[in-house]
Amino acid sequence: MGSMEASTAPENGTAAAAAAGASTACNGAAASNGGGVERRLRSSAASASWASHLPLEVGTRVMCRWRDQKLHPVKVIERRKSSTSSSPADYEYYVHYTEFNRRLDEWVKLEQLDLETVETDVDEKVEDKATSLKMTRHQKRKIDETHVEQGHEELDAASLREHEEFTKVKNIAKIELGRYEIDTWYFSPFPPEYNDSPKLFFCEFCLNFMKRKEQLQRHMKKCDLKHPPGDEIYRSGTLSMFEVDGKKNKVYGQNLCYLAKLFLDHKTLYYDVDLFLFYVLCECDDRGCHMVGYFSKEKHSEESYNLACILTLPPYQRKGYGKFLIAFSYELSKKEGKVGTPERPLSDLGLLSYRGYWTRVLLEILKKHKSNISIKELSDMTAIKADDILSTLQSLDLIQYRKGQHVICADPKVLDRHLKAAGRGGLEVDVSKLIWTPYKEQG
Repeated sequence: MGSMEASTAPENGTAAAAAAGASTACNGAAASNGGGVERRLRSSAASASWASHLPLEVGTRVMCRWRDQKLHPVKVIERRKSSTSSSPADYEYYVHYTEFNRRLDEWVKLEQLDLETVETDVDEKVEDKATSLKMTRHQKRKIDETHVEQGHEELDAASLREHEEFTKVKNIAKIELGRYEIDTWYFSPFPPEYNDSPKLFFCEFCLNFMKRKEQLQRHMKKCDLKHPPGDEIYRSGTLSMFEVDGKKNKVYGQNLCYLAKLFLDHKTLYYDVDLFLFYVLCECDDRGCHMVGYFSKEKHSEESYNLACILTLPPYQRKGYGKFLIAFSYELSKKEGKVGTPERPLSDLGLLSYRGYWTRVLLEILKKHKSNISIKELSDMTAIKADDILSTLQSLDLIQYRKGQHVICADPKVLDRHLKAAGRGGLEVDVSKLIWTPYKEQG
């Protein structure tokens, strides 16, 4: 995960000690001894001051030491006692790093907090200034993974507050899936009996989940699946795609939704999976087919949605799988003879992936056709909805409005510059390896 530069507060007492040492150095040994007494008195006063803040109230803002060993501003979201002691110091705090996305919220211990920086009543404008930090090029690249993006455009203010209140604290901290232990990002509404489990163990083939490792080990001896249930519709090298019908494999579909919700903040969890098809991408070896990500789509969409949810699991991110899943959804749309668009709202990472995909596909065609092509023709060739083409070209400043219609205006050098900025295209879908019948035809 990326980090942002922040001004770090000094270690407790260090700055005071340094200042006292500087002021007494020129006053001889006697003054130095007096400075030592003064430092002890200050330290005692500081401890008393910190104790008056404890336990910290929900809503308190303070600096917290993160995994990069630097101090970052946080807001206390929740608190809980860490022992049976009645001491106000025996609390853990669930904090939101105001510089980062909610996926990095976590429980921290008191020693990670710099109590000298406690602020119980902070103006939101001050918080905005605190997060307007200078970043290096490396940090700007990494900020795509951590920076706050709302992704809740479909919710009104009251619904958004209700959503944030209900999902504010992650109920599951970690999962084990196959050979990976994965830190979760968000709340997922697992059945209540699982909410006290710090870690859940998933069967990577059927996606049943358990509280204990021993339960998973017993399950794996009995589970006869070595790949997702459903039809394998694509195989190229070690990559396979399986189509899973939510109506035929209801438990698998629901478990996949529980799992995905741990990494998707913006989506509603659908318990009625009958209406959906799930396309599960796997890496295959002699032990079986191991899920790396998936997308889902409605069987019948009046809005021309060709994708409802998309997720690449964290261990497989930044390897081109997200772009592959997007490209695959459009290849299915081409087979159906339709244009498609993803269901809104998109997650922050989803929007970045789609923008990148649309940009690369459209620019490569424009370069080949020397921009002598219409938006409708682009849509027919790519199965990308005209509105998405228009918004993408407008964001690149490659379109003008003349005599009542949109006209594409792109210099070859400008196209090359945008293509270079868009980066690599990721893994390509080999359409010759796709063996698939659209759902309506199956019916």
